[in-house]
Amino acid sequence: MPEPSTVDTPLKKLVGEKTAKALASHLDLHTAGDLIYHFPRRYDERGEHTDIRSLDVGEQVTVLAQVQRTAVRPMRQRRGNLLEVTVGDGSGGVLTLTFFGNQAWRERELRPGRWGLFAGKVTEFRGKRQLNGPEYVLLGEGGEGEAAANEEVEEFAGALIPVYPAAAAVPTWVIARCVRVVLDTFTPPEDPLPATVRASRNLVGIDTALREIHRPSSKEELYRARRRLKWDEAFAVQLTLVQRKHRAAAWPAKPRPPRAGGLLDGFDARLPYELTPGQRTVGREVAADLATAHPMHRLLQGEVGSGKTVVALRAMLQVVDAGGQAALLAPTEVLAAQHYRGILDLLGPLAQAGELGASDDATRVELITGSLGAAARRRALAEVAEGRAGIVLGTHALLYEGVDFHDLGLVVVDEQHRFGVEQRDALRAKADQPPHVLVMTATPIPRTVAMTVYGDLEISTLSQLPQGRSPIASHVVPAAEKPAFLDRAWRRLREEVAAGHQAYVVCPRIGEGPSSEEEAPREDDSDRRPPLAVTEVAPLLAEGPLHGLRIGVLHGRLPADEKDAVMRSFAAGDLDVLVATTVVEVGVNVPNATVMIVLDADRFGVSQLHQLRGRVGRGSAAGLCLLVTEAMEGSPARERLDAVASTTDGFKLAELDLEQRREGDVLGATQSGRRSHLRLLSLLRDTDLIRDARAEAITLVEEDPELSRHPALAASVAALVDEERAEYLEKG
Repeated sequence: MPEPSTVDTPLKKLVGEKTAKALASHLDLHTAGDLIYHFPRRYDERGEHTDIRSLDVGEQVTVLAQVQRTAVRPMRQRRGNLLEVTVGDGSGGVLTLTFFGNQAWRERELRPGRWGLFAGKVTEFRGKRQLNGPEYVLLGEGGEGEAAANEEVEEFAGALIPVYPAAAAVPTWVIARCVRVVLDTFTPPEDPLPATVRASRNLVGIDTALREIHRPSSKEELYRARRRLKWDEAFAVQLTLVQRKHRAAAWPAKPRPPRAGGLLDGFDARLPYELTPGQRTVGREVAADLATAHPMHRLLQGEVGSGKTVVALRAMLQVVDAGGQAALLAPTEVLAAQHYRGILDLLGPLAQAGELGASDDATRVELITGSLGAAARRRALAEVAEGRAGIVLGTHALLYEGVDFHDLGLVVVDEQHRFGVEQRDALRAKADQPPHVLVMTATPIPRTVAMTVYGDLEISTLSQLPQGRSPIASHVVPAAEKPAFLDRAWRRLREEVAAGHQAYVVCPRIGEGPSSEEEAPREDDSDRRPPLAVTEVAPLLAEGPLHGLRIGVLHGRLPADEKDAVMRSFAAGDLDVLVATTVVEVGVNVPNATVMIVLDADRFGVSQLHQLRGRVGRGSAAGLCLLVTEAMEGSPARERLDAVASTTDGFKLAELDLEQRREGDVLGATQSGRRSHLRLLSLLRDTDLIRDARAEAITLVEEDPELSRHPALAASVAALVDEERAEYLEKG
């Protein structure tokens, strides 16, 4: 009888060295526990169809389909025959399988009527979807050649056929066979979930859940298994966040209460417009946080143009009034410089301490970026270190050694998703004791994402736009189907310029052409042309549809002083059109700009497009955003663009974005640099479960803050939310 296996048993002891090596190198699976927690992506049922029509070109897929017909024809370029097998999913979707070389046995094996699982990369040739030389396993009978042996086919004898995340070298049926071998000897760990939680939430035991998710006896049992394993994931994240919040409540911080008659009151008195009700409400929340003896840890989210910067500036002035300093970390030099100019304009004499005509309460505002000259840098660093500069703005240059603060009381992080955890933490570490922290994002966050990713932060939302902001109309321009529409787009831009306005043209790439490593496209290759580039598009526009207009170019490779000069020229109205990359995505504020044309719009994410669109319509004239694409009608890329064009509701778009992204990225796997163990939880579909898990986590942490009475649960949390992920959550 084989020895029992545990989560720590190396796979090579269970499935053999060759298979274990393939699982490790292609799927990063090393132990029995790794494999057991490698859950099926979906389940196919014989008699039910996989929608072949929904497959994306370039995708690595496994489809359940039936052989419809086979055909053999000689190859044109070399000797031998090509076998073409047409398979269908029962709903009209068909896929061509191609096999090169003389393989008569395969033609006999792939008889019309046979069902099988077919795995490979989707390509397109002459308008037909195909898999070249796919791996496959035929169902119901033992096959010959590359078809699986009978014992592998047995895995698919049940009604529900698990389809695993796989690799070309390790197809789903090989993973299924390995899972069966492991489960036959697997001894489950002690159930980490407290019995009271299991009972109150009606959750099955961990052993049942792990067995049923791989070999479901029914749809009902599969649902119960998935619900239990989702609960474990949600509970692990929520426990980590609630513990972090619990610990933060005990940290000391220097209170920074408001001071009557100070800088903040002076600023409010000179503000040329009224704050929105939302800005006033959020301002009161932030002011109250700053006055406490524990560090504020607040997320400020708001629609593009909702006035987050003014809220942040008022918080910074409150801290300066209380004797401290405030630092604002911006993701790009363009944005840092724009914040600097904007804040100087808003503060006027309040930012001119030591100068003639300055207010008695005035402070100084300093900008620190990597491109500062040596003399200017020395002067700015001295102002900061000696405390004369109450407000300090900058890029990641603020994080460098040698940038020392006199009394850092508040850190504001703009567009926080642009910064790694270590960068944000490095700035926070420049204070003698934890400073207050305000993180801002113009990418609205669905409620469940906020609860799951930012559950340790207090969250404030600005949803109203200030008075004077104009509506933005968005339209998709299908350049491939209707070239005349693109011509009309350029004419529309010229009309706006003729009316005295300005425009952006955005490209996904800077330029320099494809790298030398890129191969030439093959006849059957689905690779698209390279994305359009700023340095290539700008001269074509200048010579063609935008001839005679004043055109500027802006991208990340320009020297900092040149970038600043271009942005100043555009802001001053000396340029008609700015051809740029996404360097203009956040914070750039030119009220006279009314048109944005985004080229290759399908190459951008939903949130990026929403951010870009927010650069127009910032003044009294209406904004227009044209999304140019070659994506065909009905394709996922086109549907995404149609959705962006149909609404300016950032929260709706954030949910759409979440649907189309890997949720592991949202949950921090990308930032932590590790493979996420959160595999089943859907932030969109599992709202209620996440909410319930949070409620249970709060109760448990209040009773047992370090989970010392629940060691198995603590170990489970550590496994699901590994050290780097926990550190990511810990640092916020």
